[in-house]
Amino acid sequence: MHIADVTMFHAPASGGVRTYLQAKHRVFSRTPDLRTSLLVPGAERDSLGDHHTLPALRLPLGQGYRFPLRIRPWQEALVSLAPDLIEAGDPYVTAWAALNAGQQLGVPVVGFYHSDLPRLMGDRFGQQVGKRLERYVARLYSQFDSVLAPCHAMANRLRDWGVEHVRVQPLGVDVARFHPRRRDPALRRELGLGPQTRLLIFVGRYSREKNIDVLLATLQRLGPPYHLLLMGPGMPRQVPTNVTVVDRCCGVHEVARALASSDAMLHAGTRETFGLIAQEAMASGIPVIGARAGALAENVPLGAGILCRPLDPAAMAEACHSLFLNDVAASRRYARRHVERHFDWDCVMQDLLTHYRQLGDGSEHHAHPQNG
Repeated sequence: MHIADVTMFHAPASGGVRTYLQAKHRVFSRTPDLRTSLLVPGAERDSLGDHHTLPALRLPLGQGYRFPLRIRPWQEALVSLAPDLIEAGDPYVTAWAALNAGQQLGVPVVGFYHSDLPRLMGDRFGQQVGKRLERYVARLYSQFDSVLAPCHAMANRLRDWGVEHVRVQPLGVDVARFHPRRRDPALRRELGLGPQTRLLIFVGRYSREKNIDVLLATLQRLGPPYHLLLMGPGMPRQVPTNVTVVDRCCGVHEVARALASSDAMLHAGTRETFGLIAQEAMASGIPVIGARAGALAENVPLGAGILCRPLDPAAMAEACHSLFLNDVAASRRYARRHVERHFDWDCVMQDLLTHYRQLGDGSEHHAHPQNG
């Protein structure tokens, strides 16, 4: 079976989608009868093994993302790969190219709805824009043979818009890489922190939906002995004195070390469709203090952290105090066990592969899309 992934959500600083694709290709490479190909934007047309790029416009201030403008080159590239199944990982040009290529080849096409486009754009440009995008998403994703959503809340939104054949497909965590044994006491010394400091952490790109301003306001309220390590490209430089900023894209080994060496993750995001960094934190053996919204409300269980009222620094500060009044060591152990049980990439990908095989042999719905 040959599976081809296509998406524009693939850049040096990109997050969950790239991690998902890398994990998929890593796990599937260990299965003898599977072949995987990846088609993503780049500076030029190129191929290295089963990794293929087509030239696309680099987005200004887009943290390395590139945006394809024409369907045909992507459709032709997918047809030339001749896969048995295509998965599209964004709701733009590559999705339409995937649908057209699937129709031309007569193979199933899966759409993975990684990001809640109507809600994100509606937050920025108003409710009317959000409603128009809901109609666009419904029209596009109704044409896929199967639609994957990373959490139940997102799957239910798609169903409310009239999209059928929606399947909840969680992402996963590399539980060997993100592990409590990565804990390094030297990190606190590097940050100039004493042993009694309660070290909080957030890792991610700076964007509006991450609500970094809520994290900073929370640390202002908390004061010592709390300290926040804020890691990711575009992070603000003017921050409270109990905040340290690492303003760059950090490597996975650096992130794994920092997570395991912290006491808890602080996450104010309200638009998470999975919250991968929260799962990586729990796999690293630290609890999560987060907003009771989006996928965090589903994926941070009681006992592995505390969820609080969204967009409320006072509530988040109180949640921090509450966490450290209880048995943090027990929360650390439970967080790790929860991820091992539910979000190990090997288990996640085996479930996904079963779904792919069912689509391929026709035991699940196979649509015949009509695209323009």
